[in-house]
This record gives sequence, structure tokens and C-alpha cells, in this order.
Amino acid sequence: MAVSELELIRRCFERRPLRPDVALGVGDDAALLRPGEGLLAAAADALTEGVHFPPGTAPEAVGHKALAVNLSDLAAMGAEPAWALLALGLPGPELAWTEGFARGFLALARSWSVELVGGDTTRSPVRTAAVTVLGRVPDGQVLRRDGARPGDLVCVTGTLGDAALALRLLREGTALHPWLRARLERPVPRLAEGRALRGLAGACIDLSDGLVADLGRVLEASAGAAGTPLAARIELRRLPASSAFREAAAALEGSRCWALQAAGGDDYELCFTLPAGRLTEARRRLEPLGTPVTALGTVEATQAEEAGVHLLDPEGHPWRPPAPGYDAFSGPGGEEGPEPKGP
Repeated sequence: MAVSELELIRRCFERRPLRPDVALGVGDDAALLRPGEGLLAAAADALTEGVHFPPGTAPEAVGHKALAVNLSDLAAMGAEPAWALLALGLPGPELAWTEGFARGFLALARSWSVELVGGDTTRSPVRTAAVTVLGRVPDGQVLRRDGARPGDLVCVTGTLGDAALALRLLREGTALHPWLRARLERPVPRLAEGRALRGLAGACIDLSDGLVADLGRVLEASAGAAGTPLAARIELRRLPASSAFREAAAALEGSRCWALQAAGGDDYELCFTLPAGRLTEARRRLEPLGTPVTALGTVEATQAEEAGVHLLDPEGHPWRPPAPGYDAFSGPGGEEGPEPKGP
């Protein structure tokens, strides 16, 4: 069924405003919002077919993930989301696909009281979804990357490696455990966890490109404020794994599991630092959310040549993954190194 651009937008995305802070939403040249008090947090990310999701992925899953990966950025700041903008590129006016995308996108938006307030549609060789999210965080309570200090623990929420293993199995044509598929296609942004860590975590980042790459960014950002280069020593035996990961990866060597967990990317968990004496408090705050917290290692002051993330195997020996993590132009880290993300 052929439809115009305006008809596609009207049928799939126009809704009456759900939030009182939206004066004007989808349908005009720009949205009108009432920002309110505190700091305005903004983040933007894009998904491209064949790079960030394989062709044939259910459109509902693509819509969900397009918003989820952006909400994960707000979670890492301790922010509460409010509004979203969507720029959607399509090979043609694909009404059925766009309706499915909209269902996934808007269902997640409703669950976090996020209002889609505008955006654009355009012709594109492949399907793309570029999303901007905006939210609020109280002044003085924002979580940032530059707050790690020597002696801090490095902690993560949830489990690592599920999405990376799911992508590997998809490439091999292996049936996926439902948990692994959900972790790849429908990640859950840790928004409530980020808010719970306000005033407690020293530094925080969401794990989109993998633990090694993202924790490395925290150490680099924190070095100036700490007044010294920083290193983190991470014990691989502590990397948290789901039961589905353990079952599906049972045939893999330990080092291949470590590569998926430490550098595979697409986890969308929170990695944060805090003084050792506050670990119990962090666990207490996140327990009502059903979210486990795992301490992986410590932050240390070091020399410039030793700065960065150091992984230690169960015998205490240094270990390096084949690739440090996902890169926008070379693809994900994996057992054989970077390759194009997708099928």
C-alpha cells in the first residue's frame, strides 16, 4: 500500500500529547516543551540496518532498541527521560514495517513516560533510525564519567556477554535461547538503577561498546580530576554471566567467553565506580529493582604507560581480548577481532 510521507507519520506516530510538559508535539516544524527545573540531559544515537541490526529483524524489536539504546545513555547520567525525537530513513514508504517499528518504539516510550515530540522521515538505501532523547536530572546529582578515584571499586549491573553471544549464534545459524535474543534485540535501559545511584556512584557509563572500551573511557575522563593517570584491574572470574549464557557457551573455551563478556558490546548495563565501603549501600538500593551488582576490581593510580584497563585471568596473569570492543567503523570485538556488525 503506497502512502505519502505525511500519511506515514500521521498513521504511525501522531498521538495526543501524554505529558503536561509537552505544549506541542508531532505535526509542526518543531516541538514546544516546558523544561522545568534541574539540568536538561540530551543524548543521540542511531541504528543502521546491516550494521546495528541484521536484515530480517522484527520491526517491533528495531523500534524498541532504537529508543532503548538512547535511554541507556540517560540512565548512565542518572537522568529521568521525558521527550524523544526520531529521524527515520526508509528505502520506500513501508507502512507495515513502520507500523511495527512504531509499536515497539511507542510501547517502550509509554513504559517510561517518554513523549515522541517530532522528527523526520526520509528515503535511505537501508533502514536507519536516529533518535534523540531528552530528560531531566537534579542539579548536583548528575552521574558523569569523570568521577572515578584511586581505591574505588569497579562495579556493573546485571550480566555481561548475552547480546554478543546471541549475535555470534545468529551468524552461525544456531537457535537462540529466548533470553539471549531479548538481550540482543530488546535491551532494558537501566533508568531506575541510574537514578538509584545518584549521590552514590563516583563515575558511571553505560556498556554499549564493551567493558574494556567503556571503562577505559571512564579512566581517561577521570584522570585529570584525579590528578594522576588511572588503571583498573579487573578479575575475569568475577564477570557476571546469565544461566542462558553459561548454557549456550558451555562448549566455548574460557577465553572466548571472556572476549564476549569483556569486549563484545551491546550489554547496556551500567558500569560505575564507588568507594569500597559503599558497595553494600549500592546493592541495597538496587535490590528492590531485582538488579544484581557485581564488583569486578579496583581503580588504581599509576604511571601514564600503565593507564587503562588490565584484565587478570583466574591465576592472576594478564589477559587481553582479541579486540578491545565495538568500534563504529570496524565493528564489534570478538574472538577473531573486529568484523562488520550484522549478518
